[in-house]
Amino acid sequence: MKTYDLMIIGPATRDINIDYTGAEDRSAGGAVTFCTPAARSVGGNVFAAVKIAPEDRDILDVLHMDGEDVALLPSGKTTLMRNEYFTADRERRNSSCPAQSDPILPEEIPDVPCKLYHLAGLLYGDFPNALIERLREKALVSADAQGFLRHNEGGKMCFHDWADKMTYLPYMDFFKTDAAEAEILTGLTDREAAARQLHAWGAKEIVISHNTEMLAYNGGEIVTCPVKARNLSGRTGRGDTTFGSYLAMRMAGADIREALLYATACVSLKMESPGVFTGTRADVEAYIRQFYGA
Repeated sequence: MKTYDLMIIGPATRDINIDYTGAEDRSAGGAVTFCTPAARSVGGNVFAAVKIAPEDRDILDVLHMDGEDVALLPSGKTTLMRNEYFTADRERRNSSCPAQSDPILPEEIPDVPCKLYHLAGLLYGDFPNALIERLREKALVSADAQGFLRHNEGGKMCFHDWADKMTYLPYMDFFKTDAAEAEILTGLTDREAAARQLHAWGAKEIVISHNTEMLAYNGGEIVTCPVKARNLSGRTGRGDTTFGSYLAMRMAGADIREALLYATACVSLKMESPGVFTGTRADVEAYIRQFYGA
């Protein structure tokens, strides 16, 4: 049986995106949807476990994966997200959630060998604590903070600190936040200080995304890499693309600096086009040579 470098687990979505001009776009979304193609670009073995309603199976087509490498985890409904952007750089937005999928339970996780489980969540409630505990017994675990901070309150998206962070951050071999989420978790606006605090609380390796640079820290030196995107038409999925490619590079044996360079170049290239990352490792490496001089 194939052993996977990582299994990316989470709900996919139907997205309604409205840009600052009022133009509307409907597409498949969700952290698992953006993470997976970015991770696969590295070239390792990636498995996707996707929580959606069975009638929305067409969402899986965007992943372009062989059937043996993807599993549909049935839900009574598929998460529906509405994102309204107020600026051209898409840094200011209002998100709402008219529908949320069912929680992902430990017994639903496919029984395939893998080295790392990544919890690519969207909303609080996607992942019960029992799931984190069960997965950590089997392999390494990583998570995106938004799946624990972002709450669906009657369709309105509200951010709250993670009540169980002191218990479950030590379970995290890799942990990703954006700058705003890092501040919610730690109370610190300085991203480097926030990364050090999350590490002190038990997360072993932290990635913090920002519109100007990506940051990684694993207890040694702080590593940063600038974003080089020439336009931001594909801003949606920035953090997920970054972390998916970063995790895949780390599982392939890259050190923290090499992994962050690849991930930042990958997301910079991805942000120049709407949708998921559709390039190859060769495309990313060419981008690195052109814009990072490496």
